[in-house]
Amino acid sequence: MFLKNAWYVAAWGHEVTRELQQITVLGENICVFRSEAGELVGLEDACPHRKLPLSKGRIKGDTVECGYHGLTFNCVGQCVWAPGASGIPSNAKVHAYPLHEKYGLVWVWMGNPALADINEIFEIENYGDPAWGINRGAAMELDCNYLLMCDNLLDPTHVAWVHQSSFATDATKDTPLRVSKTDDGVIVHRWMMDHEPAPFYKKVVEFEGNCDRLQHYEVRYPSHALIKAVFTPAGTGGPDGPLHEKTFIMDSYNFMTPTTEGKTRYYWFQLRNIRPDDEALSQMMSEDVQHAFEEDRDVLNAVQKGMSNKTSPHIDLPIDGGQLRFRRQLQAMINEEQQVDKQMAE
Repeated sequence: MFLKNAWYVAAWGHEVTRELQQITVLGENICVFRSEAGELVGLEDACPHRKLPLSKGRIKGDTVECGYHGLTFNCVGQCVWAPGASGIPSNAKVHAYPLHEKYGLVWVWMGNPALADINEIFEIENYGDPAWGINRGAAMELDCNYLLMCDNLLDPTHVAWVHQSSFATDATKDTPLRVSKTDDGVIVHRWMMDHEPAPFYKKVVEFEGNCDRLQHYEVRYPSHALIKAVFTPAGTGGPDGPLHEKTFIMDSYNFMTPTTEGKTRYYWFQLRNIRPDDEALSQMMSEDVQHAFEEDRDVLNAVQKGMSNKTSPHIDLPIDGGQLRFRRQLQAMINEEQQVDKQMAE
């Protein structure tokens, strides 16, 4: 169902504090908190005695005390105290999840801890560069499988019908798409030449008249996306275009975390190459993007219901090429991982 040996976004950094709290990733409940030194800790959220969630217990220094019978666990999941026993049972331990903080996000490794490599975390160009502005919003809860959101982010065409008041123009309906496969995902992209900027972007570009526009939709395994929007004055775009000095670039980063098979938590933010310190612009962009993502949520929640309760087969169209390619490769990776786990268990 899920690729385990991968980094997923668990929370915004500011959400994890000294208070015990439960998060759910890939159907697994995790108790997260910070140590006295501020280090991130993630433990299986179930005491091995009677499975009370540790998140219902108490922090004692850098240990967690179960709220039922007081079994106490350190930051690597080992029980360091148990009641009524001369010694601590060897199986009194919980799984410890590798966590790492980067880009203001808390990342969790859901597979074999020995394979966790922080260098494999999604790389974000220009993050922290003072020449680039940033806007973001709260994580969104989606009542759909995470792959439906991945499909959405490999689908530039849906913009023409779902986002008519923000991202759409006539060119988004039928300009041909180009699909390419990379080592870590799939890219669907197209240049749309000499047309009026879409309503959302018309408010932020710093040139007059028509534009050449790039839609670059890229999703990397298991479920992370870069949506790059480029708007440059007409006649200066295209794969070999010189790009004008007033070209507007917005890189939208999207991280889909499966909580369960039918629910997803969606984290996002945008980086832009103009007016980095303009707080009013950041707020306007965040509000408008949030509105557009609400449109996506309404559609995808309904699609989940439709696909779960269908009484006839669904069909695929040529515009679905990128989505289908992504799903095939991800499933192959999941199958391979499960086969390796099975062989190791034997």
